[in-house]
Amino acid sequence: MKAIVLAAGYATRLYPLTLDQPKHLLQVGGRPILERLLGQLATIESLERVYIITNAKFAGRFREFAESWAGPPEVVVVDDGTTSETDKLGAIGDLALVIRRAALDDDLLVAAGDSVFSEGRLDEFVRFGLDRDAPVIAASELGDLEAIKSYSAIATDSGGRIVAFEEKPAEPKSSLAGIALYFYPRSALPLVGRYLAEGNNPDQPGRLVEWMYERTPFYVWQVPGRWYDIGSPETLEQADRELSQS
Repeated sequence: MKAIVLAAGYATRLYPLTLDQPKHLLQVGGRPILERLLGQLATIESLERVYIITNAKFAGRFREFAESWAGPPEVVVVDDGTTSETDKLGAIGDLALVIRRAALDDDLLVAAGDSVFSEGRLDEFVRFGLDRDAPVIAASELGDLEAIKSYSAIATDSGGRIVAFEEKPAEPKSSLAGIALYFYPRSALPLVGRYLAEGNNPDQPGRLVEWMYERTPFYVWQVPGRWYDIGSPETLEQADRELSQS
């Protein structure tokens, strides 16, 4: 099994903190965000390698981090060659780039490099996907229809299979929010290339779920504990404060 960490954004909402530093290496609770995520991925026994996809601006910073990372898992940094918001490939474009460049043909975990989870293990998430041999998205119950407008709203049947999915809904009907943490079995990987070949939006990884769940069974796994989406100074400060106390 392999994993891809999506870390090619420029985090302009966090300026000036991220002018010369990727937000994934900012500290939360005394540890870099990426270090926390890799530690949680290390609980997955079958995971062999993690590819961190980033941009040309921050590739050097990630390589320095990778050299200091003792593992497991093994970490490989992939530079997508972009330098700004204007030429970025988008999260799905970056995902396809790694699959193609690394010739991946294996079960795959995909995670946004800026998500922070209070619970330390992600092996249950992978086990859930392996048991179903189907794509899975992690989710968190926000309990607030207004807050869900910034995320993706999900509805499921009694077995946890997605029956409705809307990215950044104007009028959400569900407060179950999709998280940028995905399990894709080997059999689903060709759908990533097909999605892009059809001319669909290469950014926002939830768009791929929105397209894919109507073509193949797609399930939801609710994360235990707290989930922090580090996208603003406020969420960064909240996560740092709460995890420093834990």
